[in-house]
Amino acid sequence: MLIVILVATPSLVVPSTGADTAQIVIVLSLLAGFMTFIEYYGKYPSIIEFRFAPPLNRCKFFALAAILFSLSMIVRGTTDPTGWTDGLTQFGRGLGEAIDFPYSPVRLVVLMMPANADVALIDMVRIASGISYTFSLAMILYFVTLVRFLGWPARSGAFNVWVNLPLFDPTGGGDVLHRLRRDAGLNIVLGSLLPFLIPAAVRAASNAIDPISIANPQTLIWTMTAWAFLPASMFMRGIAMSRIADMIEDKRRRAYAEGDAMTGKGLQSA
Repeated sequence: MLIVILVATPSLVVPSTGADTAQIVIVLSLLAGFMTFIEYYGKYPSIIEFRFAPPLNRCKFFALAAILFSLSMIVRGTTDPTGWTDGLTQFGRGLGEAIDFPYSPVRLVVLMMPANADVALIDMVRIASGISYTFSLAMILYFVTLVRFLGWPARSGAFNVWVNLPLFDPTGGGDVLHRLRRDAGLNIVLGSLLPFLIPAAVRAASNAIDPISIANPQTLIWTMTAWAFLPASMFMRGIAMSRIADMIEDKRRRAYAEGDAMTGKGLQSA
C-alpha cells in the first residue's frame, strides 16, 4: 500500500493531472505495489536487494517519498498556493540557490535548459533540483552513518549474500572479494558522476531531446526525482557491497587465524 501511494502521490497532489495520465499512473502504482508485495511475501529472492538487511530499503523509501511529496506540493503551489506550499517553495529556492555554484549538479541542470526557456520554468527547475539533490545527499549521509558508526549490517544478525544480493552470483568465477569490490567501485563511480553526466548528455543531445518538455508538472517531478535518487541509490549500493566485502575479508582472516592456531596446537601436542 505504501508503494501504491508513493507512485500515485504526484498525480493525487498536482491538480492539473489529466484523466489519461491518472489512469496510467493508477495502473503503474498497482503494478509496483503488487510486485513489491510478491517480492517481500515470497521466501526466495528475485530482484530487490538487501531485503533482510534493514534499514537500507526503508531509508530509500522515505527519501524517495520526501522528494516526491515535496516536489508535488511545490508544483501544486503554482496554481493552488497555501502556507505549506509557499514554505516548501522558499525552502527549495534557498537550497537551490545555495547549491547552484559553478560546476555543481544543480548548475548543470539549470544550464541544460535552452536559452529561450521561461524564467519561471528555470526557477522551478532550480528549486526542484535543489530539493531532490539535498534529500539524496541526506540519504547517503544517513546510510554512511549506519555503516561506519552503527555496524550495519552486522547488528541485524548474520548476513546472507544469496538472499540479500539475488542478482549477484558468488559462483560466477573469480574471487568473491574481488568481484564485490569491483562492483562496489563501479557503483560508487557511476553514482558520483551521473548527476553531472546526465545534464551534459541531455544538453549535447538537445536536438533529439527537447529539455523544454520538462515544463509538464509530472515530467518535472519524476525527472528531477530520478536524476537525484537513482545515482544516490547506486552510490549506496556501492557502499553496501564494499561493506560486505570487508565483512567477508574479516571472516576469512579470523578463519585463517583459527586454523593456524589449531595447527600450532597440534604440532605442540605431537
